[in-house]
Amino acid sequence: MITLRRLTKRYGDTVAVDGLTLDIEEGRVTGFLGPNGAGKSTTMRMVLGLDHPTAGEALIGGRPYAAIRHPLREVGALLDARALHPARSARGHLIAQARSNGIPTRRVDEVLETVGLAKVARRRAGAFSLGMHQRLGVAGALLGDPQVLVLDEPVNGLDPDGVRWVRELVRAQAAQGRTVLLSSHLMSEMQLTADQLVVIGRGRLLANTTMTDFLARSASASVRVGVPDPAERRTLTGHLASYDGVTAEPVGGEQDEIAVRGRTAEEVGDLAHGLGIRLHRLNGAPASLEQAYMELTAHSVEYGVAGNSAATGEPNRKARV
Repeated sequence: MITLRRLTKRYGDTVAVDGLTLDIEEGRVTGFLGPNGAGKSTTMRMVLGLDHPTAGEALIGGRPYAAIRHPLREVGALLDARALHPARSARGHLIAQARSNGIPTRRVDEVLETVGLAKVARRRAGAFSLGMHQRLGVAGALLGDPQVLVLDEPVNGLDPDGVRWVRELVRAQAAQGRTVLLSSHLMSEMQLTADQLVVIGRGRLLANTTMTDFLARSASASVRVGVPDPAERRTLTGHLASYDGVTAEPVGGEQDEIAVRGRTAEEVGDLAHGLGIRLHRLNGAPASLEQAYMELTAHSVEYGVAGNSAATGEPNRKARV
């Protein structure tokens, strides 16, 4: 488990990370999202002991990273796939890492096979493409067979087959009980990969919830409910409308159907059951992750585009620079 307690990082007058408190649990893939400049990379660097917090703490298994004697055996990380000596071969790069943490050389060959680089293991890594660098970075993260994985944009530069491979790999790691913290700007892929979502903006926590709940509670999500009895339909609509943040309106062209926003299909079904209301249809239509994410972060974008209301949350404003 990764534990953040009031984690804060300041650079002069700039607050990069502002009091983050959360647990990143084992057995699931936690997606880490936020606009550029939100503090994601800084948070990951503090988890890995590369940056020192101004206040608060980041712990891995109850300890700071610096207190772990053989860190590669407990924590695998990929922050910058090109952070290696370009003259070394892929195998030589991993052997150097393995020896620094007492990891057998045979493990190097195993992870090279796992990431699909076995045939180019003796080529100079400096000549690799971005996608090959990413695969080598993932190999380094897996090298010590760690219980915790921290991966920053691991699918950047990969082809569709490589993207799917990373998705299946991290989900398999989580299924084996490992903790996986994964950042990416590819929303469609994150929606397929993550179980849990942590979203930050301007260094502050905006959301920490399951993927299912995050999508269901988006303003773009809706639940279609078919209630054949007009009186029961009015009763259900009235009860739903009494909750803050919930709307319930008739669906155009459908005599007995209402569209509900702000509640999941399960919650609407439970409410109808409690009221003794007979339903003919109950269908959830969740938002896409991109829609839900843009709604949540609209006012947290650090580097918006002039005139782009989706990016800035305010139409026709000048971009922040």
